[in-house]
Amino acid sequence: MPVDAVAAGAAGLYSGATTRTPSQSMDSEVFMNLLVTQLQNQDPSSPMDTNQMIAQTTQLAMMEKITEMATASQESFSLQMRSSAAALVGQTVTYTMDDGTEATGIASSVSFKDAVPQVTIGGKSIVLDAVSGVTTAASSS
Repeated sequence: MPVDAVAAGAAGLYSGATTRTPSQSMDSEVFMNLLVTQLQNQDPSSPMDTNQMIAQTTQLAMMEKITEMATASQESFSLQMRSSAAALVGQTVTYTMDDGTEATGIASSVSFKDAVPQVTIGGKSIVLDAVSGVTTAASSS
């Protein structure tokens, strides 16, 4: 029987095609799977050194804490962006338009729908990153 026929027949055993989405980052699950695989495949006459196992477990704990810190840092940055955008309401804001020119207007509202807040200036929705200057509305007149 040709290999292609076997492969086609094996695929027919499953009702749906399963696809595996590759992970782009190493998490604690990957690290733990590596440690367990290493323990399962070790030479019984020469088992893993206890110090190595403790060191790897410590590395796992450190990686988890660093991941937690990175997540907290991202959340903090997001909160800072939202606070900064909200503080613009009622202010005269200078921003860079898509064509590279600068425009000025009064910020009337803020939307937090997207990852980067959108500031409404003169009826246009402007990404917070495009804001280049802020003055109080009273000082512009």
